[in-house]
Amino acid sequence: MKRKMLSMILAVSVGAMALCGCGSGGDAAKTDAPAEDAGDDAAADAGDDAAADAGDSGEDSGAAVADVSSEGEHELSVYAWDANFNIPALKAAEKAFQAKDPDFKLNIVEQSGSQDVEQAVTLAASSGDYGALPDIVLFQDHYIQKFVADYPDAWQDLEGADINWDDFGEEKLSYSTIGGKHYGAPVDNGTAIFAYRTDILEQCGYTIDDVTGITWDRWLEIAREVKDKTGMALLSMDHSGDDLPYMLMQAEGQSQWKDNTTPDLVGNETFKKVLEVIVQGAKDGTIILANSWSEYTDQTIMGDQVAGVMNGNWIIPTIEQVSDNSGKWALTTIPTLDGSNQGYASNGGSSLYITGNCDKPDLAKDFLAYTFGGGEGSKDTYDAALKDGGVITCCLSAGTSDVYKEGVDFFDGQAIYSDIVEMGGSVPVVQQSDFHYNLRTLVGNAITNTVNGANLDDEIKAAQEQIEFEIAGSQN
Repeated sequence: MKRKMLSMILAVSVGAMALCGCGSGGDAAKTDAPAEDAGDDAAADAGDDAAADAGDSGEDSGAAVADVSSEGEHELSVYAWDANFNIPALKAAEKAFQAKDPDFKLNIVEQSGSQDVEQAVTLAASSGDYGALPDIVLFQDHYIQKFVADYPDAWQDLEGADINWDDFGEEKLSYSTIGGKHYGAPVDNGTAIFAYRTDILEQCGYTIDDVTGITWDRWLEIAREVKDKTGMALLSMDHSGDDLPYMLMQAEGQSQWKDNTTPDLVGNETFKKVLEVIVQGAKDGTIILANSWSEYTDQTIMGDQVAGVMNGNWIIPTIEQVSDNSGKWALTTIPTLDGSNQGYASNGGSSLYITGNCDKPDLAKDFLAYTFGGGEGSKDTYDAALKDGGVITCCLSAGTSDVYKEGVDFFDGQAIYSDIVEMGGSVPVVQQSDFHYNLRTLVGNAITNTVNGANLDDEIKAAQEQIEFEIAGSQN
């Protein structure tokens, strides 16, 4: 009965949720946007409210929670989302592991988005019964630390798994390493790329080298020239969930946080300069701050309004939707304030986690290590995942395969996938916070207000005061 109750509760709660998981793949551009917009507190609150409102009904809705008990000793179950991206990667991993264990079966329970997995964990914790969870869940990197802290019994660490952790970038592992223990096996690579229309650059007398390793001041000069000569902006972003400030700060090796609950905005000169770049670009028309995700993808990128795209590499399938532009793109790193080094950042990404309900943790660890963790099956897993869904490995050794070294016609023969894996190994570790998305909204508002004439220092101060208020309220 408890499992039936959870099934009904989750169906009720997810009906109110409209967000989707981050990653990339296929033509599901909107479902590939980072899904963190609701915030972890919102997800938890929704779960608590749904649990309270569920009442006495014991009927199965059959919606988001399935019976994922894996009876066989060679079976595991997993929750994941995105049939065009993450799920092909899991199917590739199942096939690869069957070379080691021919009887192995991975029962994949598709969710509509990452919020479904977060809700499932929240509701299981609220009930005190983790029996409705699968053996493994795909979970967003930015959320996991809070969920492990809030629900420690929902997880099992990966200590003892035969994973070479040195085969991954430090930044990727920083999310899933908690209390000195590894909890997650990294899956999709969120490394940020800056892609440019090389034909548009050439019209203005520039090449991809001219926008590599440059300062933001120089970038703004080039962008204004591109705008004047072609009418195209050189960058856009979904301003309803604006990740530009975060990525630009990370490219500088800095954060908007001193620690998990202490914002670092007022007096942070790097942060102010980053916002000045965005504000100036918006005023010049060289940076388009779109009002929605669909406007960002459908109008600015696929509508040929921009000659440059910067985001997590999961944005690549969106760029590739315009087949007429094949061969006209190249990608590189992010400009920095002083241009002293090439900028590396990340946006999005997820990992696989073993739940507290898994009664075959040794099998789960073996599976994750062999397929996603740099084991014997990792190259086969990631080669197939890249071909079938566009998932790019976080495992550095898997990124050296012949498949990854192949040139991509759309990017004029550039071996973009091996380049992305290499770039991912250089992304700096910066301070994260459970209130990352709360602050993102406030910083976005500050940018909007400044573009419309407000004083930037005043807006930065207001954002810091508001996030401090929200943090204090959450702790009461």
